Amino acid sequence: MYQYDEFDQTLIDERVTQFRDQTARFLAGTLSEDEFKPLRLRNGLYVQRFAPMLRISIPYGLLASKQVRMLAHIARTYDKGYGHFTTRQNMQFNWPAIADVPDILADLASVQMHAIQTSGNCIRNLTSDHLAGVAKDELVDPRPYCEIARQWATFHPEFNWLPRKFKLAFSSSTSDRAATRVHDIGVHIVRNAAGELGYTIFVGGGLGRTPIIGVQIREFLPEVDLLSYCEAILRIYNRLGRRDNIYKARIKILVKETGVETFRQMVEHEWQQIKDSYLKLLPEDLARMKGHFLEPAYAPDADQDASYAAHLASDSAFAAWTRRNLKEHRVPGYSAVFASLKAKGVAPGDISAEQLDAVANLADQYSFGEIRATHNQNLVFADVAQKDLYPLWQALREQGLATPNIGLLTDVICCPGLDFCSLSNASSIAVAEEIFERFESLDDQHDIGEIKLNMSGCMNGCGHHSVGHIGILGVDKKGEEWYQITLGGSSENDASLGDRTGPSVSRADIADAVQNLIETYLGVRSSEDESFLACYRRVGMKPFKTRLYAEAEAAA
Repeated sequence: MYQYDEFDQTLIDERVTQFRDQTARFLAGTLSEDEFKPLRLRNGLYVQRFAPMLRISIPYGLLASKQVRMLAHIARTYDKGYGHFTTRQNMQFNWPAIADVPDILADLASVQMHAIQTSGNCIRNLTSDHLAGVAKDELVDPRPYCEIARQWATFHPEFNWLPRKFKLAFSSSTSDRAATRVHDIGVHIVRNAAGELGYTIFVGGGLGRTPIIGVQIREFLPEVDLLSYCEAILRIYNRLGRRDNIYKARIKILVKETGVETFRQMVEHEWQQIKDSYLKLLPEDLARMKGHFLEPAYAPDADQDASYAAHLASDSAFAAWTRRNLKEHRVPGYSAVFASLKAKGVAPGDISAEQLDAVANLADQYSFGEIRATHNQNLVFADVAQKDLYPLWQALREQGLATPNIGLLTDVICCPGLDFCSLSNASSIAVAEEIFERFESLDDQHDIGEIKLNMSGCMNGCGHHSVGHIGILGVDKKGEEWYQITLGGSSENDASLGDRTGPSVSRADIADAVQNLIETYLGVRSSEDESFLACYRRVGMKPFKTRLYAEAEAAA
């Protein structure tokens, strides 16, 4: 992974010193709340429903074991003993004291981490495929490109005060596991007909109260032009994006109101002015960055191990886990292993200090000292040898991190909702727990098959409800919690927004509503192999809506 040089380390150390002084002045009363707010936001510090929240940057989700141990230390020392992984591959601490934040940032800086640009109207944490570098369907490793873009974006003087926050995601695989089409800029690394590497560029995606799927504005951009083209896009947005209305300030609104073709022409014109500048991504620059992402020392005979097959035959629980929580690796004899953060009784994405320490130790022992945070709020050990799968599973099970539900109904994407967020209208975590209890049986979940249930407590859409196969959105009705339901969303290659089923459902009825939708699917699917999303796209809304509201009327 990328290692800081002296310039990187000096930059974040100086930022810690600056924020320590700013915090001291705020607590002493010489810096007003209005003056302090933009400063704390630029350092990832929010004020939520009950306490401050600090968001830690994890570029493209990649963590070294020493960094995971530091997160455990922070959770134990400054918080309530746990942290929360988000859909942007970041970590959030929900209970730090404002006075402690400079010390937290200093601790993070000691392991090459920070909270810079995790909030504010700037370019946020860059995300990518959590299987980057190991996926069999990958063209090239996207992480060097991500890191180059991250360095370009950090403290970029022209884009430090954008109309609104701005998000980029990279993918280089045939399967889009980074939700690129719901980002402000989505970058697909591709080859053209001549075999040259480059990028397909999507712009104007986003969720929140106006969810929009991003549109392609360039089919093929040469490899050397990544930064200049992104800069051209951001210049147009920075110049023309709305600053008078926070709800219309995202680039997705600008693209929609301008029109795709007009927006593309403006970007191309701007790009012509700067494409031959210092922003060229030179081969030597790319080679230098790729040197930070070298292949681990894989064992050449890892696929010759016989113990794995023996454990599969003798332990049905282990076999069930391997079917859901393992993904095929490009190197024979290795697997990418998912640690599920979706266990019964635990808020989706939450992890304790003890679990973080255990994950760090297991990463050192079994996965070359690295771990990844996923877009779906789980963790991945990316490079586990076949012989190590059984002992890793045993260790994860002891820590409550081996629930075999990756991609199943209880693998819910969920925001913190009313439990923490001051913007939320309704509970998310409690509803996720009810759904888990309703569908806890793995036999039932396997019968249902692959499905994505995403839930948000408000229109800001932090739980990505708009692109869930089943999406649940919390709304407020005269002080009561209700939930709107959408069907048919996707954040993958076939990206689409979900369709609203109709009137919202009460808090008391939401788990029943999900069960009715699942039972309808099981009754109308063409075969056991037809997924929920494929089934919905084939049969449409009618059977789901009929069952959902017929049951509601009967209950009333």
